[in-house]
Amino acid sequence: MPRQTQKLLFVGIKNVVVALNPADGTEVWRAKLKGGDFVTVLWDGENLFAANNGEVFRLDPANGAIVWTNPMIGLRQGVVSLASHRGDNASHSPYETIAAQKRRQAEAAAATAASV
Repeated sequence: MPRQTQKLLFVGIKNVVVALNPADGTEVWRAKLKGGDFVTVLWDGENLFAANNGEVFRLDPANGAIVWTNPMIGLRQGVVSLASHRGDNASHSPYETIAAQKRRQAEAAAATAASV
């Protein structure tokens, strides 16, 4: 079961990823990456990825520690785009999930009532 992490805002800037508390903007942690200025960041609801200067990093969202890195050998340096298949699930509002649960519960109750 994945551990719960604090809700954070992840910012990529000047070869650094910074985690901010979205409620008050205070810095929670900072991770320095190798490479250039432009940092691409992707939070897919489970994993935190960052890329800069042609290299991709997976960071621990709780503390910014580098989990792994891939230098993308042979692809040169430059701006990196990131995407994840989990992004679709992460982008849904929690209210959509609650609505779907309520709909399933109502359907189950209707089916039970019909069978009595």
